[in-house]
Amino acid sequence: MIELSSYLLCSAVLYLLGLYCLATTRNMIRLIIGIEIMSTAANINFIAFSSYARPGYVDPFAHSLVIMSIVIGACVIAVGLTIAVHAYRHYGTLDIRELRRLRW
Repeated sequence: MIELSSYLLCSAVLYLLGLYCLATTRNMIRLIIGIEIMSTAANINFIAFSSYARPGYVDPFAHSLVIMSIVIGACVIAVGLTIAVHAYRHYGTLDIRELRRLRW
């Protein structure tokens, strides 16, 4: 059986990767992907803690919450991509600094 520390390390690496993506990119699509990577890291962390809370028992409540989180995350990503497509059609760019300047 895989240890809890392995799952936590994977979750931490994914979270840092998503944070790096948010901190360094200016493209709206890449920002949305970074947010989704961070959400996946949180879901992995939640499932790992629920599985190792009691030996031999997996909490189904945690699994249902993660499934709901995935569904809500997919809806948020769909709305974000829709906003990105409309911004590209209207302004011709996905650079958030350019879009911020166009506001004024």
